[in-house]
Amino acid sequence: MAGLAAAGAGRPGRFLIVVPPLVGHINPAVGVARALAARGHHVAWAGHPETITGLAGPDATVVACALPGRNGAPVQRPADLRGPAALKFLWETFLIPLAEAMIPGVSAAVEAFEPDVMLVDQQAVAGAVVAMRAGITWATSATTAAELANPLAAMPKVDAWVRELLLDLEIRNGLATTADHQRYQNTYGDLRFSPQLVLAYSTATLSGDVEALHDRLRYVGPSITTRPTDPAFPWHRLPTDRRLIFAGVGTANADAGGAFLTACAEAIGARPHLFGIIADPAEALTTPPDNVLAIAHVPQLDVLARAAAAICHAGQNTVCEALYHGVPLVLAPIRDDQPVVAQQVANAGAGVRIRFARAGAAQVGAALDQVLDEARFAAAARRVADSFRAAGGAGAAASYLESLLPAWQVVG
Repeated sequence: MAGLAAAGAGRPGRFLIVVPPLVGHINPAVGVARALAARGHHVAWAGHPETITGLAGPDATVVACALPGRNGAPVQRPADLRGPAALKFLWETFLIPLAEAMIPGVSAAVEAFEPDVMLVDQQAVAGAVVAMRAGITWATSATTAAELANPLAAMPKVDAWVRELLLDLEIRNGLATTADHQRYQNTYGDLRFSPQLVLAYSTATLSGDVEALHDRLRYVGPSITTRPTDPAFPWHRLPTDRRLIFAGVGTANADAGGAFLTACAEAIGARPHLFGIIADPAEALTTPPDNVLAIAHVPQLDVLARAAAAICHAGQNTVCEALYHGVPLVLAPIRDDQPVVAQQVANAGAGVRIRFARAGAAQVGAALDQVLDEARFAAAARRVADSFRAAGGAGAAASYLESLLPAWQVVG
């Protein structure tokens, strides 16, 4: 689709983007928002203003939504929570309360902005509730591909429990009927998946085909856009004669990652022919080796563009940003979707999966040697990178969203 600006016809579309207060879920939407704005459309956000403007820029139009927790303080998940307990905490203590807290703000955003189309993050289901209640066309922003193939299908009781939580949210907000309940129990659809369009920031090369969503799933690859530069980052400290290794566990897992980052530092320190950059927002590394730079804030995209390998927790964004640059991975998933994403990378041949709980320096180092020394890993990472670029990224996502506008608005 050529888009509004190229076609020179119709009026601009109005797109409202609904996101949770999570960096990894906002970053992909920033690229989509910029692509839509470049085509002449109007874009607004509903969510946490400070987090959104910090990533989308100070000129972003944001309608504030409340957060769960006492006085809006963020909910802290215990660092040692794993498996079903972590899933239970995620849904009962964060995602459902987040939806309840956000619904009034999203409703206010709809009333003020009058969107034609809403783009709703999978973990901000308040947007889906409000869109359905207002009769507005909405699309899903699937920032992790792990849920597309329903990983809970192997645990039918857990899967039914999650669906019941979402159904109860619908009922409390005046949406569900008996017919809806039957649909909810017997089909793939729920608030996490728009019936019109599901945008996934991956490709089938990495994440596989999903037959259940074939009519609405569109893989667009990573939505990567320029980010604010960090002039304080010490680029001058990076050597030019050693292979660069990036390591990090993401902002949401900093509390659980201290021992793992220490193991990464020790593994890299034992290999003086390498140089490591470790994202350490919790400042867990007090005395890193001489060939390791541990720093709170890392310009991740710029670093990955120079890296020979990356070590991470298998967060979808970090994985896709590394593979976008053809960088093979060592993956130590912690919880949530990360084990699924790690297995997808391993199945694609682009990385080695290790156990987070047992990831000492020896295990990290052995896996790092493997992805660096065996050319097949870099070759597989480049294949995934090629699929990412062919998918079209933020521009492709913008085109799919334009297709949801009334036909008279945009002429392709």
